[in-house]
Amino acid sequence: MIDVLVVDDDFRVAEINAKYVGKVPGFRVAARAHSAAQALATVQRGGVDLVLLDHYLPDQTGLDLVHRMREQGHGTDVIMITAASDVTTVQAAMRLGALHYLVKPFTFAALRTRLDSYAALRRTVDRVGGRGVAGQEQVDRIFAALRTTPLPASPGLPSGHSEPTTDLICRVLHHADRPLSAHEVAAETGLSRSTAQRYLRHLEQAGRLRLSLRYGDTGRPEHRYAWVAP
Repeated sequence: MIDVLVVDDDFRVAEINAKYVGKVPGFRVAARAHSAAQALATVQRGGVDLVLLDHYLPDQTGLDLVHRMREQGHGTDVIMITAASDVTTVQAAMRLGALHYLVKPFTFAALRTRLDSYAALRRTVDRVGGRGVAGQEQVDRIFAALRTTPLPASPGLPSGHSEPTTDLICRVLHHADRPLSAHEVAAETGLSRSTAQRYLRHLEQAGRLRLSLRYGDTGRPEHRYAWVAP
């Protein structure tokens, strides 16, 4: 699970954002904070992977908080969620290492897209990190994981299939460095194995995935799926 700190001076907005986070598989709200001081104290205690950060806080700006975090050696990831849309603030957020910048007001789908791409980034870094040294291909994978444009999915989804879930599975397969089984896709997405299998079967039939078989000791082949570039 990815533990998230939600920071917003408006208690109601913080609660809404926290509920949004709780609806995304693989994420959970570790804490809420309504000031920069509260947020920094929470980061200092540890256990936070990602901060969803408002810029307009009562005691400091969100960017001032990120600067203090970096000065103290906290590498906690940050996604800005704020009404501040001036170019100067956006550029400053980029220079301080914010991974995404979401302008209020926004939809749940917009936030989920950013969270899904963040989860894909972490998975990609974990895979590349196991090799010790990253070549250009692996570096490209890491940067590509932050892309928020929805990946192409098959038109006309069958009854019972949702676009966000389809997009989530597409992202997992797109960033995987090898074919994955339904069990592995379920583990990556937080879906049940049966749900993952249902979506994988549809995507394979639609030509978005390539199916291969791997035979084990039991003699029963395991279905494995790989992304097919459009």
